[in-house]
Amino acid sequence: MDTAPYDDYDARQWDTREGCEVRQILDRVADKWSLLVIALLERRSLRFTELRREVDGISQRMLTVTLRHLERDGLVRRTVHPVVPPRVDYALTPLGATLHDTIQSLVTWTEAHQGEIAAARAAYDEAAAGA
Repeated sequence: MDTAPYDDYDARQWDTREGCEVRQILDRVADKWSLLVIALLERRSLRFTELRREVDGISQRMLTVTLRHLERDGLVRRTVHPVVPPRVDYALTPLGATLHDTIQSLVTWTEAHQGEIAAARAAYDEAAAGA
């Protein structure tokens, strides 16, 4: 395996520093709820109830926490409209859109290799069952 572009890069470096922001950001944006919310907001802005309906299995509290974290990190913009009843929309920021592009690359890779991964899992499970 050719690792030439990464010869000077040690992936553990960011994991060992006290309070490392890279690790904190990766933990935040790579959790399953954040990934789903970012993917949904890529299409258009959505209201809280629309997001809740679209994200299967998420609780109201977890969606609230996820949106607050994404807003704090500058990935999602929350817009409160001065109407009665109050209306709040959530949309990706330009920074959030760049993250969506990266997530889409990961999804594309997963789709291209899902057969190989399924075969590897089956082989592993068969070997583990025989052990």
